[in-house]
Amino acid sequence: MHELSITQSMLNLVLEEAEKAKANKVGKINLVIGGMTGVVGECVQFYFDLLSKGTPADGAALAIKAVSTQAKCRDCGKLFEVSEFDWTCPRCSGNNIEVVAGKELFVESIEVE
Repeated sequence: MHELSITQSMLNLVLEEAEKAKANKVGKINLVIGGMTGVVGECVQFYFDLLSKGTPADGAALAIKAVSTQAKCRDCGKLFEVSEFDWTCPRCSGNNIEVVAGKELFVESIEVE
């Protein structure tokens, strides 16, 4: 359900930026969503379609770029993609890791007319 508030905040930001640009219509919104955020792209799309009705963003394309969760082993330096149940380094089997990708949640760009 947190997708509703996230989508509302995203739409508010997009409409504010479109107004600053004196745009009449938002054509496309490019979002980046990391795997660790728990945000479901289909839910964002559903809420966006609902919330954008009657606004300059009504009918805009929503492009979602999913970023997988990646980590770096602090012991051996290996960069690897983390699976849901395995957070150990595939090279040294250590668990001294740093998450380096997957927490992203932002509007990358907006295309306006």
